[in-house]
Amino acid sequence: MAGVLDRIKQPNDIKNVSPSQYPRLAKEIRHFLLHKVSATGGHLASNLGAVELTMALHLFLDLPKDKLIWDVGHQAYVHKLLTGRQDGFEHLREYQGMSGFPKRKESNCDAFDTGHSSTSLSVANGMVSARELSGTNEKIVAVIGDGALGGGMAFEALNNLGKIKSNLIIVLNDNTMSISENVGGMANYLAKIRTNTAYTGFKGSLEETLSKTPVGEKLVKKLKQSKDSLKHLMIGGMYFEDMGITYIGPIDGHDIAQMTRALESAARMQKAVLIHVVTKKGKGYDHAEADPGKFHGVEPFALKTGEILKKTEGITYTKAFSKAMVELGEKNDKLVAITAAMPSGTGLSAFAKKYPERFFDVGIAEEHAVTFAAGMAASGYHPVVAIYSTFLQRAYDQILHDVCIGNLPVTFAVDRAGIVGKDGETHQGIFDLSFLSHIPNLTVMAPKNTKELKEMLAFATECDFPVAIRYPRGTAGAAEEMEVEIIRYQKAEVLSEGHDVAIISVGSTADEAFSLRERLSEQGIYAGVTNARFVAPMDEEMILSLARSHKVLVTLEENVARGGFGERVAALLKENAIETPLVTGTLNNCFIEHGEASLLKQEYGLNEEKLLEKILERYGH
Repeated sequence: MAGVLDRIKQPNDIKNVSPSQYPRLAKEIRHFLLHKVSATGGHLASNLGAVELTMALHLFLDLPKDKLIWDVGHQAYVHKLLTGRQDGFEHLREYQGMSGFPKRKESNCDAFDTGHSSTSLSVANGMVSARELSGTNEKIVAVIGDGALGGGMAFEALNNLGKIKSNLIIVLNDNTMSISENVGGMANYLAKIRTNTAYTGFKGSLEETLSKTPVGEKLVKKLKQSKDSLKHLMIGGMYFEDMGITYIGPIDGHDIAQMTRALESAARMQKAVLIHVVTKKGKGYDHAEADPGKFHGVEPFALKTGEILKKTEGITYTKAFSKAMVELGEKNDKLVAITAAMPSGTGLSAFAKKYPERFFDVGIAEEHAVTFAAGMAASGYHPVVAIYSTFLQRAYDQILHDVCIGNLPVTFAVDRAGIVGKDGETHQGIFDLSFLSHIPNLTVMAPKNTKELKEMLAFATECDFPVAIRYPRGTAGAAEEMEVEIIRYQKAEVLSEGHDVAIISVGSTADEAFSLRERLSEQGIYAGVTNARFVAPMDEEMILSLARSHKVLVTLEENVARGGFGERVAALLKENAIETPLVTGTLNNCFIEHGEASLLKQEYGLNEEKLLEKILERYGH
């Protein structure tokens, strides 16, 4: 017997499903997601929690005419299912397969490409203004999580939303989590609303009761003031209402009928309306409900036990950073750690546990994290700010203006630098060398293995100026066995000697460098490998010496070509009138889609065969 989900072939097919079958459809969707994501990996807990919410939205909207904007977007799997993309889950997050995030090129039901937090309200505000200019009548709905609502850009958008003169619906999906547990004033405020059942019950029935009174509309209007007064008395400042945004809720995010009524009511107002929906992250799967953080973004796992199937071999860079931070924290009581809502992902949970008074989680607010660190540095402390490369992009101005102009001792631990794989364009950390290495006063380093990361961190936290250390996801591979020389400022490290070709590797490309060295030796060409260590300032003396003493110079980096290490080496050679042929192994100047990291490197520039071909051509072999 065919399931209800099997009848969903295209957008709006859910409208043909009988309300009596909604519970069955929700169950089938969860079953589908569990079986597919357990095989491919992906974002699970957030999608399990948003099943009924997404169903209600699809019952309410007419897609693709109406616009549905997902904040971050990793919770859009159910949306993809309800728009007829079941088959795409066979190759979810694989190279040239279906993305784990909304993509306009994938479907006209995906209104906006998202991937970073706190964007949906600004996007929706822009779409409402465009609708007003065009005179069209499409519904516009933005879905934002409680964690994302604490982000700076969300506050900026809220500040403007009170001024709009036509309908916009904001659905606040409140599951008390982002990736880790939410922190800060907004989280506390939402918790206060969520638990105030006395007001919730009163609010739900007041207007209906008033509208039935014999005196009619006049009494409704008059008593509305007392309702607002009571609301302020019972729930503090009523932040959203004070901003000019009508607040509805909190309502049960797993009750489709209740949500549909709220959406229809909100659609009648010519202003911004926020519907506060409470959901359970990981709903329907015991392991995800018990540990939603583990199942936020998960690798393939055993459905029965919830255990990850493929364990990472060896120590990861993040784990090495975590251990080093705890050790350094014991030696230096001025060392503090800062994260932007990712204590677990960045490896700072252990530091937080041992030194809670010196650990600061500022929520999803990278810009604030950096300037907060600048304030601590200016007050005699040495902050280590651990942020993924892709998210550090958001704080470029703060790094330049608030940290580097003042030459303050802040260490940036830039995790997930380079190709990260299956999360795609919005998450690849392929621009950090370009946007960091040209900033005056900022030293930029990259370790070849986890042992060197530990030494670089110790070095950086002793510096009285800003330092960024960029390192990749996962392990160091064969390079992990290499020993580490003492770090000297602005000095590269010779890993092996050679007299024909000089290969300079940046950080995690040491493995590729030695692989190329082997391939060249098969051709009778002897290559040496040098670990750059310092990307800014570079070891110019070493680079010029290698260029003068070898027939070909090669640079390798997991960064786009434009503004990267190779481009800066080319400029150095030109400035010094050195004509030694240069081969730059970089990633292509483009946004890199999702897929296995090793495959993406090959496809987007770090292709060993093509690099070998170029080296042989320059060598004249």
